[in-house]
Amino acid sequence: MTTLTRKQREVQERELRLLEVARKMLIEHGFAGLNMDEVARATEYSKGTVYGHFSSKEDLVTALAIQSMEQRLLLFERAFRFEALPRERMLAIGVADELFVRLHPSYFRSELVIKMANLESRVSPERTEILGKLDQQCFSFLMKIIDVALDRGDLTFAEPSQPADLVFALFSLAIGSSTVIMNFCPLLEKFQIADPFASCRENAQILLDGFAWKPLRSDWDYAATYQRIATEIFPDECQRIARG
Repeated sequence: MTTLTRKQREVQERELRLLEVARKMLIEHGFAGLNMDEVARATEYSKGTVYGHFSSKEDLVTALAIQSMEQRLLLFERAFRFEALPRERMLAIGVADELFVRLHPSYFRSELVIKMANLESRVSPERTEILGKLDQQCFSFLMKIIDVALDRGDLTFAEPSQPADLVFALFSLAIGSSTVIMNFCPLLEKFQIADPFASCRENAQILLDGFAWKPLRSDWDYAATYQRIATEIFPDECQRIARG
């Protein structure tokens, strides 16, 4: 493990402070309202110092996306190591994504803003490459679990369906559900959904039943699997949520 020098630690701490302030501005004012001058003013650093860390506003926002993906990836890595059937491991990945949203709401909300902006033209190649690798790592966990399920015969695909279709369906369900949960509370109250995250987990299981991924819900207690995941993989995180 490399030990950072004092100067390197100071640079790292300064960058984290800049990202913290920028994330808050991004959530409050959107991409158009994020201003490098305001970031400098709020942190009491010079504009030159800010540009010493980030070559453009787009580069700064991409750094926020990287920070967010790194947090999600840490949870995904733990979920991926869950010793269970492939479909149970996929549930663990879903729980990891849920915990990311619930424990890091500012990261998730800023992600929504980031993904809607066209950033590539003014982002440093280094950050573009890092973000691409992080995205690929997250998706690779899902693909690897699907590959194990295919090898076991728990899952099959009839043309034109393919594994990428399932990954896309799960991704869409997770992002869409989390967006509604975090931003449209009155809608949830209107439909009397007391535990929207539990509803999202159940919907994911219905989706996997639709792909005939065995064992089906009728043959397996996935509620018990969820309890195992909560107690064996994410006990501290689930306790934090339970405490409110």
